[in-house]
Amino acid sequence: MAKYTDLFIDYDDTLYDTYGNAVIALKEAFELFHLERYFPDPQVFYDEYWKTNIGLWTQYSKGEITRDTLILERFRRPLSVGMGEDATKEKCLEISDRFLDLCASKPGVVSGAHELMQYLQRRGYRMHMCSNGFHEVQYKKLEASHMRDYFHTIILSEDAGANKPSRLFFDYAFKITGASPATTLMIGDNLQTDIMGAQGAGLDTIFYNRFPEHEKSQIATYSVTRLKDIMQIL
Repeated sequence: MAKYTDLFIDYDDTLYDTYGNAVIALKEAFELFHLERYFPDPQVFYDEYWKTNIGLWTQYSKGEITRDTLILERFRRPLSVGMGEDATKEKCLEISDRFLDLCASKPGVVSGAHELMQYLQRRGYRMHMCSNGFHEVQYKKLEASHMRDYFHTIILSEDAGANKPSRLFFDYAFKITGASPATTLMIGDNLQTDIMGAQGAGLDTIFYNRFPEHEKSQIATYSVTRLKDIMQIL
């Protein structure tokens, strides 16, 4: 087994339960802004939001849209279904800002996340968070989840000037951390941004297949369905 000294670790939905926390925050935002006036069935709004959000994040990771477009459109499109022309830019950004605040305050992590990070810390790995998430939101989530102290370095796409899976992101990560591709391993839940991106930069990878019914991987160096299984690899 290769000897790794550095670990590049994705944060959202690998360690931090971004999806679970966002489900709670979205319900809170729905109630706070009384969206039942426009959506008698809340599930209509939720379904439209998630479909839109996934598509926009895919575009953002490829550099096809800007951060501002993502922030606006992920609410404008689903809200327009029920609100029509009342889904103004100002209203959508107001709801988005509140939603992000609600999300960032949630402490929920993926099962086994703290146990894994404590184990890796004891093993002496240098750990670096590698994320496409927004700067101000990610630091709030790190504090809420009590995970900041695990990481030697926080590497965000906004600082790198490029998103995962771009080679530019990983080149920036190597420069900032002083890590070498030969002794660095990437851990993440997204096949495109985390696994394929890291492999393109010469890294071994662990694919955390959190939802194995949705995705399979034949390309990752290792694949696990539970975070604790990583302890058997590292």
